[in-house]
Amino acid sequence: MLEVARSELILGGQRSGKSRRAEMLARQWLAQSPAHRAVLVATGQPWDDEMRERIARHQQDRAERVPGMTTVEEPLQLPQALAAHGSAQTLVVVDCLTLWLTNLLMPAEKFKKNRPPALSLPGQTAMLLEAIDSSPGPLVLVGNEIGLGVIPLGREVRAFVDALGRLNQEVAQSCERVTLMAAGLPLILKGQP
Repeated sequence: MLEVARSELILGGQRSGKSRRAEMLARQWLAQSPAHRAVLVATGQPWDDEMRERIARHQQDRAERVPGMTTVEEPLQLPQALAAHGSAQTLVVVDCLTLWLTNLLMPAEKFKKNRPPALSLPGQTAMLLEAIDSSPGPLVLVGNEIGLGVIPLGREVRAFVDALGRLNQEVAQSCERVTLMAAGLPLILKGQP
């Protein structure tokens, strides 16, 4: 049986089992009490046909695996979404920090008009860390660990990898538990399993 932490960061590569672990934690939380709620804050945006299909597939899979979880789409205003949907009886899952950062730093052209007022990445990160620290209920954040491979080509891509690495480090410091997923298996890096 999984134990839900006050806050958990789940990192891993593509198809490593990150979202599945977050869903299992949400399912466990919902099973503990009829008063419990679970909310997924989705940060992905449907910028092309493949992404629209991916989002639809994730929605369908999630509805089957965690039928009691509701979904809120918030690609940019993540700290505000955590404040709006968090409560002592609500587990909030964020899937994922990597897409949130992508939306802030490299928005698709047609989504640029929806960007929040200019706030530096350190400012956005500070707001997110404050939202994590002040969350009244359990929080599960999913993100990609993309810094394990070769150094990417291109200044912009290297800057993004660096920014994501810094974000992951800062969020890890704020979370009670940090889990690295590989091949569907969890490795607890911080906190109790």
